Amino acid sequence: MKHKSFIVPHDFTSVADIALRHAIETSSKSHTTIHILHVVSDTDKINDAVNKIDEIIANNAQEGVTLTNNVRVGNIFKDISLFAEEHQAELIFMGTHGAHGWQNVVGSHALRVVTSSQTPFVIVQEKQVKSGGFNSIVVPLDLHSETLQKLSTVAKLAGYFNSKVHIVTPSESDEDLKEELKDHVAFCTRYFKERNIAMDAEILPSKDFQHEVIRHARSIDADLIAIMNLNRTSFLGIFNANYEQQIITNDALIPVLILNPVQTQEVYANWFV
Repeated sequence: MKHKSFIVPHDFTSVADIALRHAIETSSKSHTTIHILHVVSDTDKINDAVNKIDEIIANNAQEGVTLTNNVRVGNIFKDISLFAEEHQAELIFMGTHGAHGWQNVVGSHALRVVTSSQTPFVIVQEKQVKSGGFNSIVVPLDLHSETLQKLSTVAKLAGYFNSKVHIVTPSESDEDLKEELKDHVAFCTRYFKERNIAMDAEILPSKDFQHEVIRHARSIDADLIAIMNLNRTSFLGIFNANYEQQIITNDALIPVLILNPVQTQEVYANWFV
């Protein structure tokens, strides 16, 4: 069995510390090594970065949780995803400063990291992790077949924390589309039942669905929202997609799990047979 690992890109900001605390809480349930990674532009900055990460590790030491110090010379566009691939990471926990900070401080850097990676990201804002971690996970589903690819990652997290999964779908007046969504929900019901994971489902208004998802997540005090990046084929596509952008930078500060879809139609061929 390969050793499990998480990656936490750290830029020595407070929100990166919060992302690290989320990773530590998850690691304490999953016995996963956490690799703290800082990328520098040249070798002159290595020693300072190493010392800073050593201090972070000392300040966050916790029994049963392994933290490692990693500094790379390169650029974050490539090296975070490459580092995650090398370590076969299950998740990357990354901090952002919300809508304003995401666009104007972190800018396209963070987005290109997310878009270029096959490893799922947990995007964290300025909100501390709850004791017990992700106990309540909201999973929006739509008519894209790719939306179901996130279920395996959601199931892993739900297994770690004994979470309840809340499936939400948009209301549809068209009977054929309504039946497709029912098929999606039925698949989820079977999937989570087979894994002994508690689940419920609710239909939300389709108008401004992203706002309804956030409103619902806030109303049930959700700890995580899980979405797919369905616009990764276009440069900075997630910022051009109102849905993903508003979910990730939600004003409830709820962390967001985001995955890039696998572009293979064969994956779905027998799912609803």
